[in-house]
Amino acid sequence: MKKPVYLDYNATTPIDPEVADEMLPYIRSSFGNPSSPYTPGRITREAINIARKQVADLVNANPEEIVFTSGGTESNNHAIRGIALANKEKGKHIITSSVEHPAVLEVCRYLNSLGYEITRVPVDSHGKVSPDDVENAVRSDTVLITIMHANNEVGTIQPLSEIASVARQSNIAFHTDASQSAGKIETDVIRLGVGLLSIAGHKLYAPKGIGALYIKEGITIENLMFGAGQEKGIRPGTENVPYIVALGKACEIAQRDLQKNNAHMYRMRERLLLGLRQKLGSAVRLNADLENCLPNTLSIAFEKVDAHTLTSLIGNDVYISTGSACHAGSVEISPVLKAMNIDIETAGSTVRISTGKYTSEEEIDLAIEAISGKVLKFSN
Repeated sequence: MKKPVYLDYNATTPIDPEVADEMLPYIRSSFGNPSSPYTPGRITREAINIARKQVADLVNANPEEIVFTSGGTESNNHAIRGIALANKEKGKHIITSSVEHPAVLEVCRYLNSLGYEITRVPVDSHGKVSPDDVENAVRSDTVLITIMHANNEVGTIQPLSEIASVARQSNIAFHTDASQSAGKIETDVIRLGVGLLSIAGHKLYAPKGIGALYIKEGITIENLMFGAGQEKGIRPGTENVPYIVALGKACEIAQRDLQKNNAHMYRMRERLLLGLRQKLGSAVRLNADLENCLPNTLSIAFEKVDAHTLTSLIGNDVYISTGSACHAGSVEISPVLKAMNIDIETAGSTVRISTGKYTSEEEIDLAIEAISGKVLKFSN
């Protein structure tokens, strides 16, 4: 067992060895430009075609509906800005939630500066959006609804299929950020009812710097970049072949092992929670409904314990987070916890622990001892 124990899989994941092996030939020898007509180019073009199908299969889409990007942030930007700009004659109103990732909220803030109106619907005490609130927010000039599939901080899964019904009734484009859910739970675009879906490779054991955007056939978005016409002109530029191959393989593995990994991550999380409760009792508080949560995610507060101090004290033994990875080290209370009306003291005591497919029972037991030992010292 390696030490410290890594329990921050929602921040990023290690590259799967199968993924690394798959991409190596396209780093070492198969370097042809996919736009070239001769053999080296045809080899890399075929590799991209295979990867596109692998990504499409994970979300039950057609390969032609997948556009490769540099990651979840670009996918979100392209989806939200692309829809807004393509439909500005119809209206300038966008609906989102109060617990979205900055890769969504900051795009909306930018569009607001261009004259778009943004409605941020609230969430309940577990971070869940009400479809009724979304429906009540719909206006005649609403052009987009963007609600994440699962929250990166607390793990809450949103009722996308119900929200999709609202979008369909009013002929509104519906986008979801599935960066945290893809590879952990089912992300079937047909069942979810979404028209656009974002994927981040480094959240499902592919490298950082690669992602994908599903765009349902028939949906038109404005280009953010212009160039030679790669990715059907939607995202031009010479393709990052090794990373595209890596994302494709990661999606293939995620689909192949979905049920096994889902069950394993759930068992590891439950073992951790049980162990902490046995050691700490009522000092443990959950911030999410685990019946409607990612199987690997635990947002938990320890009474009268400063989360930043705790993570520092256990840093030689366990890696966990005090909030979303994008705000690591910040002393500000998480906007997600604020939106959930978590009191300041509890929010300041909250850590996020996220298991992965490589997490072992031995690692969980070490984490229980390390965390509970330091928490008990706070109370003595």
